[in-house]
This record gives sequence, structure tokens and C-alpha cells, in this order.
Amino acid sequence: MPNPPLKGHAALVTGGGSGIGLACAMYLARDGADVTIVGRTEAKLLNAKAALEAVAPSARIRIVVGDVVDEASMSEAVRVANEDGNLSMCVANAGRGAGGPFTATPLQDWNDVLATNLTGTFLTFKHAASAIAVNGGGSMVAISSIAGVVTHRFMTAYCVSKAAVDMLVRNIADELGPQQVRVNGVRPGLVPTDLSAGLTQSDAIRHDYLSQTPLGRLGETDDVAAMVRFLCGPESKWITGQIVGVDGGHSLRRGPNL
Repeated sequence: MPNPPLKGHAALVTGGGSGIGLACAMYLARDGADVTIVGRTEAKLLNAKAALEAVAPSARIRIVVGDVVDEASMSEAVRVANEDGNLSMCVANAGRGAGGPFTATPLQDWNDVLATNLTGTFLTFKHAASAIAVNGGGSMVAISSIAGVVTHRFMTAYCVSKAAVDMLVRNIADELGPQQVRVNGVRPGLVPTDLSAGLTQSDAIRHDYLSQTPLGRLGETDDVAAMVRFLCGPESKWITGQIVGVDGGHSLRRGPNL
């Protein structure tokens, strides 16, 4: 691409070592952005870095080993991503799930899910927004879930965390708009990844998801990454505070029978 649209810009992607996060990083890097990926496992990040460099040899790819629930880690990740003073995009993708009956949910499971999915998004955006604003503005995108708007029995903690992420997006979009920092969210339906393996590998659950999906297939990481790329880039410069469903139409119907 002779004049990549994101050349000269830098992006930070949490949970960028695999799945949806890696796909988002791919889309941003292929369009010219320098990308910093964050994750807890160095080996996974190094493999992802090699994959990104193979498809986007002109992009600068950095890795940061850290946990989104640790504020010092996220401050350092933003510092690395903004090393050249051009951070303008951030994707808060890191997440975790948990399942089981509500009345049997251990407090630690509840706390862990909310810490990663909600507090992790808060810390990512808190530090990234300050840098992006100083750099003249840009875009932040949270990866939410269909579970934030459609009930998933036996996944209460996860559903609550994603519903809270949606409201976090709306509130900070309102607050940060005057600083030209746009904030949006994407709500994927069921996409086969490491995180969703417990759902996609069950024939009964997978078939139930498909029966409630008008387009009749599971998602792909590219489906989500394409929307994230749009929301990060200049093509969406007058869009903020929105939560966009990328779910094959599943949210038109009921949640899954787990």
C-alpha cells in the first residue's frame, strides 16, 4: 500500500497475543500503524510479534509483558506505545470468563472477572486517554460482548462485567469528546478463540448459538477486527459513544441455552 491510512500513528492493543486482539493488531499494522501488544505471556507475544512483522514489515511492533489489572503495567505499556509521541489508537481487548450457577459463584471468581474485564479496561483507557489527548486526539475501542446486552444464564459475572464496560464507554466518550478522544465499543457474538473454547467446543451450545443467529454462522476474528479498524481510523471521525454489535444478528433473539 503506497500511502497507508494509519502511517505515522501508533496503537496499543491489550490481549494482543492471540484471538481477537491479535486480529485487531493485524488490521492496524497492515494499514501502517506502529502497534504495541500487551499480554501476560512473553512467548505468546513474541509469536504474535513475528506474525505481525510478517504481514506488516514496515510497521514497528513492540511487546509489553504485563497484566491489565496492574496500574503500573498499564502506565508502562502506554509509555512504550507512545515512545514516538504518536499514540492515537487504543484497543482494550484483554478479558476473561467464568461460568457456573450464580448462587455457587466463588467471590474470587466474581472479583477476578470484574477486575480483568472492567477494571482492566478502565486502567487501559485511563492511561491511554491522557497520552492520546496530548497528541491531539484519536480513538479508543473496548471489546465488549453480546453478553453485555443479552442474558447468558450461568455467566452472570461475565455478563455484568461487559454491561459495565458498555456504560464505561458511554461515560468517558461524553467526558473526553472535548479533547477529541473518541471512545466506542464492539460487542462480538460467539467467535472461536481460546477464551470461548468452552462454548464453541460443545456441540449442543454451539448449535444453540447458531439457531439464534440469523446469519447462521459463528463469527471470525476478522469480522470483529474489521469493525475495530473502522472505529480506530479516520473513516469514523464523527462517531463516539457507540456500542456496535458484530454478532451475525444474534442480539435480535435470545441468549444461549447453556
